[in-house]
Amino acid sequence: MSYVFNPAPVVSVPVFGSTQRFPVHRIYCVGRNYEEHAKEMGFSGREAPFFFMKPADALVVVNPGETASMPYPTLTKNLHHEIELVVALGKGGRNIAAADAHKHIFGYAVGLDMTRRDLQNEMKKLGRPWSISKGFDHSAPIGAITPAADAPDIASAEISLQVNAQQRQRSQISKLIWNISEVIEHLSAAWELQSGDLIYTGTPEGVGAVVSGDSMSAGITGLQSITVTVG
Repeated sequence: MSYVFNPAPVVSVPVFGSTQRFPVHRIYCVGRNYEEHAKEMGFSGREAPFFFMKPADALVVVNPGETASMPYPTLTKNLHHEIELVVALGKGGRNIAAADAHKHIFGYAVGLDMTRRDLQNEMKKLGRPWSISKGFDHSAPIGAITPAADAPDIASAEISLQVNAQQRQRSQISKLIWNISEVIEHLSAAWELQSGDLIYTGTPEGVGAVVSGDSMSAGITGLQSITVTVG
């Protein structure tokens, strides 16, 4: 087959403890999936889950033991951090029942959903899509994926983020409004999920701004932590 130019390389994430890599298909993200974060964003209650997407090449892959860097994005003066549990799917499907969701999970990783908050707020006021605030280049740092069998207690894990060694976010995965299985059930009703899909499952309270020179350290119990500096 001949192309008019060379195709982009496959975006992939390392698998912890393996020489294999996880090829990425799509990135789905869940909005306002922790109650206290929903409140700090001006909402309350258990609303139906909603989703947005990031391009696969927005990933900033953080290899085990290394520190990654992301540039401060253009068009914003209010870049926010949001730490999230990322679910990596090894098997796709449509209309997946919550009871069967675990069969589709390959593993888990620590991720950051970086957000141009000022652009997001502006788009919300105008009633326009806010992809510009979420799907920009380098907006999705992620660590190595830990296979699900090696993270059996993920539902009760602690999730936390520090900026310049100061605590910003801390919660438990058990506080997700819609748990991992429910998220997969809802998501697969809207899209046919594929092997290689990543799901950023939502962030707890404590989101805030970072500036050039800041160092973000994010961790979830049982998974590979990540450190990302803002350029």
